[in-house]
Amino acid sequence: MLRKYIYLWLFLLGMLLVPQPTIAQVDFNKRPDDDLGNVEDEFQEHFFEALKQKGIENYERAIEALYKCLNLDSKKPVIYFELGKNYNKLKNFGAAEDNLKKAINMQPDNEWFLDELYDVYYQQDDINNAIKTIKQLVKYHPDYKEDLAALYVREKRYKQALDLLDELDEELGVSETRDAMRNDIYRITGNADDRIDNLEQRIANNPNNEDNHLKLIYRYSQTGNKKKAYKAAQNLLKIKPESKFVHLALYKFYLDDGKVEDAINSVKIALTSPEINADAKTKVLKDFVVFVSKNPEYESDLVDITALVDDNKDAQTHNNLGQYYLKAGDKLKALANFKEALKQNPNDFKLIKDILLLQLDIKDYEAASKGSEEALELYPAQPILYLVNGVANNKKGEHKKAINSLEAGLDFLIDDPNMEADFYSELSLAYKGLNNISKSETFAKKAQAIKAQQ
Repeated sequence: MLRKYIYLWLFLLGMLLVPQPTIAQVDFNKRPDDDLGNVEDEFQEHFFEALKQKGIENYERAIEALYKCLNLDSKKPVIYFELGKNYNKLKNFGAAEDNLKKAINMQPDNEWFLDELYDVYYQQDDINNAIKTIKQLVKYHPDYKEDLAALYVREKRYKQALDLLDELDEELGVSETRDAMRNDIYRITGNADDRIDNLEQRIANNPNNEDNHLKLIYRYSQTGNKKKAYKAAQNLLKIKPESKFVHLALYKFYLDDGKVEDAINSVKIALTSPEINADAKTKVLKDFVVFVSKNPEYESDLVDITALVDDNKDAQTHNNLGQYYLKAGDKLKALANFKEALKQNPNDFKLIKDILLLQLDIKDYEAASKGSEEALELYPAQPILYLVNGVANNKKGEHKKAINSLEAGLDFLIDDPNMEADFYSELSLAYKGLNNISKSETFAKKAQAIKAQQ
């Protein structure tokens, strides 16, 4: 963009300073002996004043200076061009269009004039005129073809847009921007077949382009055609046996086919490949964790696989493993993984809660008491943290601390009868521990009354 404006600045200077062929060369060191020199000086003074005022966004003053230029010389197209630009900035699109058309009539093939007129139409949502104008611009630079394709999409002329994108791909190669536009068209039209045909054609033209193979696998999977997606993945593996990304698809197909050893191999390749990002690895491991939870005979393979990524497991991976071990009944391993996840996401409330509840479950009351106190500094309005703290302190025999925590937590409890009953039960136990039988019975009755209503 900067280069475009440098060219434009040079162009403006050229239009002002390069002498016309019919005018003899002027000796600028010689003082003019008639009014022509004064006129030329006055013209340039007004013109550069206009550029200065436009530069500080004082467009009205710029227009005034340009009309003074017109009074001196109405045959310079650059004046109408500058008037058009200033009127465009003021959103006076009618005046902008009129002046730009005058400039274009004087210089029909001037790219800058046409580009500004295109902007005038585009801002007004006058798509038909914008298309007519940009068609003239296409011959100057292929980038305008992308703009034209975008206009065709707005006009729902999808076939023309796709044809133009194909032309650009042929000329310049595939680009993410054009692919995004193409995918928008396919999404709008719902024509998955065209999208797949395009990818198949790309693969036929360039079989070694891994990205197109991967997109085709994804598109087949997205449309529910797993058989073709599997075949496309196997085809990529034949063409590029060193591909790592293909295993992001293959492991699922192998699992569905009962080829567990092949699936495990693909999972290992995916999880240890530096090219594959953490989010994708997390999904692979999560899928394998789900598989092992249904097929526990492969737990040793899960242990081997997780060992491969011990050095770079992210929080989500540890969380997934924690949930797996929790379901499998291995609370200590679940807790260890949740703690690792919390190191990376220390403010994750759900992780904090899961850890505290597990600590209560395995009777590590000291850790639950300390952990809930620390968590309350982050989340002082979460009643579950007061409840955990109360339970842990009751178990430790520190009943006064339990009462203080439980009574504070009740102030934050809203519309949760089950938790309210738990608070009253713990308060009953705390007062009983202090030999205050009267208060203990009072809270026990409150808890029973709530439970009876459930």
